[in-house]
Amino acid sequence: MPVLAEKFLQAFIPLFVAIDPIGLAAIFLGLGRDVSQAQRQHIARQATLTGGAVALIFLFLGAYIFAALGISVSDFQIAGGLILFILAARDLVQSAAEPEKMPPDFGVVPLGMPLIAGPALITTLILLAQTLGVTIALAALVANLVLVVLAFAFSDKLGQLIGATGMRAISKIVSMLLAAIAVNMIRQGLAA
Repeated sequence: MPVLAEKFLQAFIPLFVAIDPIGLAAIFLGLGRDVSQAQRQHIARQATLTGGAVALIFLFLGAYIFAALGISVSDFQIAGGLILFILAARDLVQSAAEPEKMPPDFGVVPLGMPLIAGPALITTLILLAQTLGVTIALAALVANLVLVVLAFAFSDKLGQLIGATGMRAISKIVSMLLAAIAVNMIRQGLAA
């Protein structure tokens, strides 16, 4: 295998795990169940652009931003975990009889950040830029964002197979998983 392809895979795989496009599609599907197709496309675009923009900022300036603010990656993990936990808990306790209208910035928070561009992605990007170079890290990031776009685009097909009741069940399961992800982020931040 050529050295360039090997370096690309060394960057692509950890970013794929950090972003988790398949898990994002399930979250997008579960939380966006009562939304029109046009609004879902807008949310998907908003999430991908937000996540991509945040990732790019941290790819090029992350180490400097953390140093200037005097924070660590652990601090960032705890803050992201708390935000995600609050959003997940709110969805879990919400009554099914009173569905809450999805906020217009749902693509920004929680989908764009911290789910696409969360502490795992930001930390991984900073480390990859230092070890493999910015160009390789950028190429792997772009490839993963393309996979996110594809995952969002094909999430509707899954929704049609599952139906409305299945979507409500998935929504609550996804909220539980989001809460668990949030607790894991906080735990990792406290352990570091």
